[in-house]
Amino acid sequence: MNFLGHLYFSQDHQELMHANLFGDFVKGKQFERYSSVVQKGVLLHRSIDNFIDTNEQVVDLMRKLYTDLPKVSSVAIDLYFDHLLARYWDEFHQVKLADYLTEFYASKPTNWEEYPENFQQFIEKLKSYKWMNHYPSFEGLTKACHGVSSRISFENQLVEAPRIFLKKENEITAVFYDFMAAAQTEFLNHSSDNSLVRFLNK
Repeated sequence: MNFLGHLYFSQDHQELMHANLFGDFVKGKQFERYSSVVQKGVLLHRSIDNFIDTNEQVVDLMRKLYTDLPKVSSVAIDLYFDHLLARYWDEFHQVKLADYLTEFYASKPTNWEEYPENFQQFIEKLKSYKWMNHYPSFEGLTKACHGVSSRISFENQLVEAPRIFLKKENEITAVFYDFMAAAQTEFLNHSSDNSLVRFLNK
């Protein structure tokens, strides 16, 4: 999943939400030099990425999309799922999406100075331009696909992802709902015996 999905699975914990997004900025075991909350956020980020990358239905969907979106079908799915999460947000969270994002945009983690400058700049841009506010609309999905495509180091067809989404919307949406049901049990069910949930609640 992309930015919104990672925030959603951070259990409404503002510092963990920022630390989760930091997961894309730290490699290998470099995260171990940071504070406990940052380490938890990075581990959560990686667990979410691994969960979606190994989900059988998602993997099957990825294969089906590969012909139209070679090398970037997994990236497209991340963007599709964030779009669908935003569109159907009220089914997954009790706080309205606009209010949820406003709270996140206004927050600043107490350990802000711990983060490197490139991550701070990314967060400031993400918040000032309110990128995620556009996620629920098809135009927002299109803009996100174009933006990510331009940042990929190799030539790619990600700009075609919105067209493919319309073509396969029912199938993509069905996989999204099945994935979300499994992911909620994995990451948000506090009664679960899941080791990650226990770790995050320490």
